[in-house]
Amino acid sequence: MNIDKLSAHLPYLRRYARALAGEQQRGDVLVQRALEGAVTGNVRLNSDWPERIALFRAFHDAAPEVDMIGAQARRGPDSRLQRLEAKARQALLLTAMEGFTPQEAGQVLALPETEVEALVARAHQDIELALKTRVLIIEDEPVIAADIEAIVGDLGHEVCAIATTRSEATAEAARHQPGLVLADIQLADNSSGIDAANDILVDLPVPVIFITAYPERLLTGERPEPAFLITKPFLPNAVKAAISQALFFEEDAAPAPHRAQA
Repeated sequence: MNIDKLSAHLPYLRRYARALAGEQQRGDVLVQRALEGAVTGNVRLNSDWPERIALFRAFHDAAPEVDMIGAQARRGPDSRLQRLEAKARQALLLTAMEGFTPQEAGQVLALPETEVEALVARAHQDIELALKTRVLIIEDEPVIAADIEAIVGDLGHEVCAIATTRSEATAEAARHQPGLVLADIQLADNSSGIDAANDILVDLPVPVIFITAYPERLLTGERPEPAFLITKPFLPNAVKAAISQALFFEEDAAPAPHRAQA
């Protein structure tokens, strides 16, 4: 199998592993385990499959399911893990975030296509019912911001503000105390969405999902990297999957304010 072609898919395998594990370090360890297994021959890379499918399948063969769901966690996602089975989360991420078809995801997970489709549907339903929060969108393109706002609303969350600059984002976060931030990288005044997120995280421990047209620039493996990253142009289901995963692993997502019924 062509090593160069396999290497081209590694940034996306790391993204998937980090989202699955809920953190960069644990996800990278799982990827490293798969690569070591492939080198030693303990994990088989199917040369008859496309490189991408073979690599993701090797990852799953090398990393036991119990490791990938964080079964020893005592706080935060522990109670949510009990409401969402590991296979459902894996199927959701493979199809919605990584763009595999249900048939391809079935090859990765060694499941029939129909079962993958059922798992994805169940994952969406379970997560959407369990997690509601306020969302701050940091995006300077009005059309894209509107698209993200609609996606967030479809999931039942509340958009508390839309910011277009670093300073505006910091102010809106302090004002609304969101439970989730969706941040573009390049903002209207040439400020950085990464800097805006870092400003917010000083006082507010909140999950952040970055949005960029160049994900490979942030997935180099050479410095701390975001666990949740959306590629532009994005698919609505990819954004939904990232939101669900980010909130799934967050301990203290701020709830949406209660509205009294009329």
